[in-house]
Amino acid sequence: MPRQAKKPAGSLAASGPAFLAVGKVRRPHGVSGDVLVEVYTDFPERLQPKAVIYAGEAHVPITIQRQRLHNDGILLAFDGFTTPEQVGRFRNQILYIEVVDAKELPEGEFYYHELLGLSVINETGESLGKVTEIMQTGANDVYVVTSESGQEILLPAIAQVILEVDIESKQMKVHLLPGLVENGDRNS
Repeated sequence: MPRQAKKPAGSLAASGPAFLAVGKVRRPHGVSGDVLVEVYTDFPERLQPKAVIYAGEAHVPITIQRQRLHNDGILLAFDGFTTPEQVGRFRNQILYIEVVDAKELPEGEFYYHELLGLSVINETGESLGKVTEIMQTGANDVYVVTSESGQEILLPAIAQVILEVDIESKQMKVHLLPGLVENGDRNS
């Protein structure tokens, strides 16, 4: 089933934003200017020394000086920031990479941002709505499909339900298992 970045924040398409979220700064750590980062990306190897990342909505460029794993996150230090006070400005800010630096996924795997907004049809071509949200559960993701009338369908991201994803056509074909949609709820 589709593998995705852990959090959506951009697009590989030319029309989308230029940045993808890879983590979030939680707080300064220690006295040497390190920050504790919650990792969003499936590719944490991109957060290596000398890599340039971008902090916050202003996308302030910063270069990683050092990195090490810490509990359920990662500790990063940035060039030119040597005290907790200096790195404190990044507290609770999202860290981004440029879209051009995004890893290509294998065939059949997609980033969240590629799935959001796709038109969803069933096997007979009936429109069910658009993917408006992706919920992460322990077992598998769940795609929230919202019809034009506002009705929501929750589709588990499993092979039995998600039959085809066509990013270029911006369409997802699905098989509705019994119980996924109550009679009369498929108003689009």
